[in-house]
Amino acid sequence: MTHLAIKTAVKLRLSLSHWVSRRPHRSERGSVTIEHILWAIAVIVIVGIAVAAIKAYAENNSGLIK
Repeated sequence: MTHLAIKTAVKLRLSLSHWVSRRPHRSERGSVTIEHILWAIAVIVIVGIAVAAIKAYAENNSGLIK
């Protein structure tokens, strides 16, 4: 009886490992594109903040120009 249980467990293990090895791997297609879009958005936000700060500084100090 024990021999039969061991034989069944080994066959089950082999079947599972065969099934796992044949499963399609998760594709990472598009991840680079999403990363580029997020970086572009971050750069646009940073540039927008810098432009707003420079514009505010220039407008506040425009009265000092003679």
